[in-house]
Amino acid sequence: MTTRPPPLTIGGREFAWGRRTYVMGVLNITLDSFSGDGLGYDVEAAVAQGRRFAEEGADILDVGGESTRPGFDPVSAEEEIARALPVIERLLAEVDIPISIDTSKSKVAKAALKAGAHLLNDVSGLRHDPEMAALVARFGVPAVVMHNQRGCPFSDVIGDIRGGLEASIALAAAAGVPRERLIIDPGFGFGWTVEQNLEMLRRLGELVDIGLPILVGTSRKSAIGAVLGLPVEERLMGTAATVVIAIAHGADIVRVHDVKEMVQLCRMADAVVRTPVED
Repeated sequence: MTTRPPPLTIGGREFAWGRRTYVMGVLNITLDSFSGDGLGYDVEAAVAQGRRFAEEGADILDVGGESTRPGFDPVSAEEEIARALPVIERLLAEVDIPISIDTSKSKVAKAALKAGAHLLNDVSGLRHDPEMAALVARFGVPAVVMHNQRGCPFSDVIGDIRGGLEASIALAAAAGVPRERLIIDPGFGFGWTVEQNLEMLRRLGELVDIGLPILVGTSRKSAIGAVLGLPVEERLMGTAATVVIAIAHGADIVRVHDVKEMVQLCRMADAVVRTPVED
């Protein structure tokens, strides 16, 4: 059996990898979220959703002020901060679970981390902004590093993911970020065909030997819509199937829009693949 990574403290909470699956709830403070849940500048709605996610069992809230959907319209760092920071500040005061900032811009990350955010979630794997890795080291926070396949030549699904993640891990190490503070994300939906996304899930277990916790974000994504022929608002069951498969193949964190349902799903899947349940 592969040894799981050592526990990681995020926002004062211990995340013991392999013991159970952790749930990251998505808060899109955007105007053009692919999933139709963008909250724009409505701070009250975003905070209410964050409180609800915490009550429903989320372990982390992931706040993002810029869409990362295919063909997204970029926004400035100042705009991203204006959207995300008021929500982060309120959530830090009103919920007792870790808050993550979803950004690839060091200026945005700095503002969020100075305000008290506990985790960076960077879909570029620290590779978009040359100052990001050093910023993570300076604040001493954990970071999710994703392999983003957009614009990259394709060779092999797992091989390409490994290569991208190894580059991000090396960037972090060069900046002084301890390896044990990293969480890896294979980048479901970021530059892959439908079949390549499905292959990623089938072969996810091949990434476990990297020795870092794995985050998977399949929730409501277009590959599910393509397989099922369903619009984004009808992809709950398809998302559930992908989340179960990810857990069975080694996912430690799942990033989701439908927290209540996915918390229940994770607990049931964990009972099968992690902890024996007595009758």
